[in-house]
Amino acid sequence: MVDYVRKWSTRTELPATKLVRWIGLGTSKFYDWRQRYGKANEHNALVPRDHWLQAWEKDAILAFHAEHPLEGYRRLTYLMMDQDVVAVSPATVYRVLKAHGCFERWNRPASGKGTGFQQPLAPHEHWHCDISYVNICGTFYYLISVLDGASRFLVHWELRESMTEADVELTLLRAREAFPAAKPRVITDNGPQFVAKDFKEFIRISGMTHVRTSPYYPQSNGKIERWHGTLKQDCIRPNVPLSLEEARELVGRFVDEYNGERLHSALGYVTPADQLAGRAKAIFAERDRKLEAARERRARSRQAQRKESAA
Repeated sequence: MVDYVRKWSTRTELPATKLVRWIGLGTSKFYDWRQRYGKANEHNALVPRDHWLQAWEKDAILAFHAEHPLEGYRRLTYLMMDQDVVAVSPATVYRVLKAHGCFERWNRPASGKGTGFQQPLAPHEHWHCDISYVNICGTFYYLISVLDGASRFLVHWELRESMTEADVELTLLRAREAFPAAKPRVITDNGPQFVAKDFKEFIRISGMTHVRTSPYYPQSNGKIERWHGTLKQDCIRPNVPLSLEEARELVGRFVDEYNGERLHSALGYVTPADQLAGRAKAIFAERDRKLEAARERRARSRQAQRKESAA
């Protein structure tokens, strides 16, 4: 077509654009053809970019998800990064899993958690304390927990047959024995154990302070409420302990896993023990280094592939 228009434009001395219009061809299309005149035809597909995942990385993400089917995609991302499986972003893991139908898309309304509350900036500033019922073979026992507000580290817990004010004092006393230098603000609800005069005197003597949350509003003590929900959902109900001793053993193992192994979403997916010890910044820096190294490796791999194709 380019040769045809050029030939008759020369013979008739008419502009090429007029001939193109007479033929019924768009001028932009004709100029594209003329620009590509004499060049080899190439594919019109997307050109691979350096940041695109390689096939083995997608396979590694899918295989790791198959080994940990109950973990969310964000926790999977940082588990894979910490274990040197593959270094990618959470959004990339989400896209890979969604493309292969590993989970259905779901929505959750935005949470108002944390609004109107001064979050602690360092460990042992706030200790959240609460009591939860635990049903063991039809008998209710009482789990008393003390949770650090900044690190989500479970400072101490007691699974007891009663929930008197003395039981709460004993739990807090043992928490102080684990961290004798701590003088936190204890945050509780308005249960009878926490409004008793003896409890107020215990708080004063021990050098701590005490704050009670709004009545009939458990969300104001949401950190400890969330811990109790996680414990029941992931530990008590699936394992069904048959005695108090077995329940204490199960809870003890779960607390060790929760503090030292389980990546916490509210902490940027580090463990509470790492956050308590101040290792979170080093972990974040190491993850950033691994991501940057993975990007550079992919870029070098793409460049090598292009050189081989050109050769």
